[in-house]
Amino acid sequence: MDNLLDLSDRLYLDVLDFAHSTPHWFQLLAEVWTELGLLLFGALFLAGWWRSRTGSSQAMALALLAPLATAFGYVVSEGLKSLIDEERPCRAVVGAPAALVDCPAYGDWSFPSNHSAIAGAAAIALALSWRGIVWLTVPMAILMAFSRVFVGVHYPHDVTAGLILGGLVAFLVMRAARRPVTSLVETARSSRSAAVVWCAGRRPATPAHASARPGRRSRARHGAY
Repeated sequence: MDNLLDLSDRLYLDVLDFAHSTPHWFQLLAEVWTELGLLLFGALFLAGWWRSRTGSSQAMALALLAPLATAFGYVVSEGLKSLIDEERPCRAVVGAPAALVDCPAYGDWSFPSNHSAIAGAAAIALALSWRGIVWLTVPMAILMAFSRVFVGVHYPHDVTAGLILGGLVAFLVMRAARRPVTSLVETARSSRSAAVVWCAGRRPATPAHASARPGRRSRARHGAY
């Protein structure tokens, strides 16, 4: 364990040295991305909900669960952070270059990274609810995690644990809550309230030929009795 922590310290120093060697505009971009990434994930949640309004009840359930699963990932990460009082590297690592952003206040512990946990949870939750978007959400999450080390406020092991923890929690929540939330969506789509139906979306239209009973199609083929 000590060897892993030493390796994390060395990687932190290497990344921060690299950060100070980059142009000023790139440093500003990294600083903005640490927060902007969260907003972009929020926008993707809204887009996923909107596109699911005309989809199946299960698709809508997964779209609604995605931000909830992400919130669970944050709560679990914050709970661990309060139990593991790891000091921020911008204060703990002797001889480290100055962080690019203000070092968080004492008591705002380092392990695991909440930003990374949220990013990892959002990436997995969106991938499970929106097929094909994983190519976007996973790189976004990794870049967000890396940016927390780049600006100097987290160790590499903080962000790695955050990504894994958030992704795992989101996966478990999505799997466990899929069926009950799908039932709730079915109920909401049958509501007499226009506002509720608008939020939950309507059931996909069923083609007329699909609604015909097999017995009728069979009699039509073989003639009336």
